[in-house]
Amino acid sequence: MKDLGAEHLAGHEGVQLLGLLNLYLEQEERFQPREKGLSLIEATPENDNTLCPGLRNAKVEDLRSLANFFGSCTETFVLAVNILDRFLALMKVKPKHLSCIGVCSFLLAARIVEEDCNIPSIHDVIRISQCKCTASDIKRMEKIISEKLHYELEATTALNFLHLYHTIILCHTSERKEILSLDKLEAQLKACNCRLVFSKAKPSVLALCLLNLEVETLKSVELLEILLLVKKHSKINDTEFFYWRELVSKCLAEYSSPECCKPDLKKLVWIVSRRTAQNLHNSYYSVPELPTIPEGGCFDESESEDSCEDMSCGEESLSSSPPGDQECTFFFNFKVAQTLCFPS
Repeated sequence: MKDLGAEHLAGHEGVQLLGLLNLYLEQEERFQPREKGLSLIEATPENDNTLCPGLRNAKVEDLRSLANFFGSCTETFVLAVNILDRFLALMKVKPKHLSCIGVCSFLLAARIVEEDCNIPSIHDVIRISQCKCTASDIKRMEKIISEKLHYELEATTALNFLHLYHTIILCHTSERKEILSLDKLEAQLKACNCRLVFSKAKPSVLALCLLNLEVETLKSVELLEILLLVKKHSKINDTEFFYWRELVSKCLAEYSSPECCKPDLKKLVWIVSRRTAQNLHNSYYSVPELPTIPEGGCFDESESEDSCEDMSCGEESLSSSPPGDQECTFFFNFKVAQTLCFPS
């Protein structure tokens, strides 16, 4: 089988696509979360004092609901997850700080991806997410995250590869353009993002696995041949590819099963009591303050090279909800959309 090259692509656009693919392949490892840090989280048992896979996955589901609520695009969500995982894989984080870190990851991603008019304000995100932080807490944590990631927040993700592979396929195929749904593929990628294990996969491999499984369901020989050319050009070996494809297949099967409750596709609505609504409209400062998060300290080599300063703060401010929330007739629940509904 011939290698995928400029002569096999459609004109000037094809040459550009190949160049962009080569650029993504060079960059992907640079923006992957540290595998050692992810493995430490994976090996952590479920408890109240240590960050474990369940807490991380629940926070990513919250981010997905937060992105849906504010109408953010898929790229914002995927980048927010990348920022979150890179930070968690680098730092020793306590569960009580995870909500603040998640909100900051979302805001940082939104500022990179979204148009200015679509970037939610810090105060709006605080109120909707109920993260129990102040605006100054958020700004301070954003600074910590940015510094630890060396201000390299705009990353090459699996979504970049998914879009590029999809465009390359459309450039080559003689079949109907709408046969391969990008919306469905994006929804499937979100499902994978909600599981910590897929943060260990190379973005190029994860995207190719998603496309391969979808092409197999379409039973298209032509599309499969194009994907094989892309796989060969990307230097993805069979062992790695089949390992991740099996995990992706299991993940998607679970999300597609009848036992998996799927959210209503209607727009999310936040219904509150009159008193709570008045508090939300009239004050940006109804959220209890978190104690200041100290930045002093350094890496503790005796624990792990992945551990760092203890960003500890008081427990009491995280133990209860604001008084006004007790009178909500129905409070927006980010768990309402924990599972994914794939477009048909």
